Amino acid sequence: MKQTIALVDDDRNILTSVSMTLEQEGYQVRTYTDGESALQGIIARPVDLAVLDVKMPRMDGMELLQRLRARTSLPVIFLTSKDEEVDEVMGLRLGADDYITKPFSQRLLLERIRALLRRNETSRAEGSGAPPGGVMARGELVLDDTKHQCLWKGSDIQLTVTEFLLVKALATRPGMVKSRDQLIDAAYGENIYVDDRTIDSHIKRVRKKFRAIDDEFNAIETLYGIGYRYKEEATA
Repeated sequence: MKQTIALVDDDRNILTSVSMTLEQEGYQVRTYTDGESALQGIIARPVDLAVLDVKMPRMDGMELLQRLRARTSLPVIFLTSKDEEVDEVMGLRLGADDYITKPFSQRLLLERIRALLRRNETSRAEGSGAPPGGVMARGELVLDDTKHQCLWKGSDIQLTVTEFLLVKALATRPGMVKSRDQLIDAAYGENIYVDDRTIDSHIKRVRKKFRAIDDEFNAIETLYGIGYRYKEEATA
């Protein structure tokens, strides 16, 4: 069954050219020229991944992303302009899994889409760091790969694919420090370039989600200049 991608951009030239590229690669593509119609369309007919532009009429990419995240954890790639650095960071904080700056190579976008869909499939299968059954328990934390489910103290936490993989990478080896490069490899793969601040933004959002459930959450520690680790005592 073909995977379906929602492409949302008010530039019809981008919609046409990118759609042709994706369809040639075997994907089904649904295009939208504004955030409002995209939100309605994606809710009515869920997709496997969404590519969102920032600047759009009726509802911009930021608001669309926020509304989607209230309903779904589907993978999202954010499109920004080179001068929209703040938008990139805000997009990641709102829950985007990745971002690409315009003008962009369609081949690069295709590789990012493939990587994100592959990670989404992997996160739902048994992970190498989890015991048989795909469930990892670390104290109050429970990660279920097959359901893409994260529980903290019994409460469900909605994580994006990237966030889930980051938490899993840290929790697999409690007490071990993971550098940003190692976390980038765990969440994005070795062939995708992502800068350090992307990981920092994801970790901040992960902490915020956990603290919405438990305001004393401190299981993910920052080691300034080195990276992050999952506290060993959090597994006790």
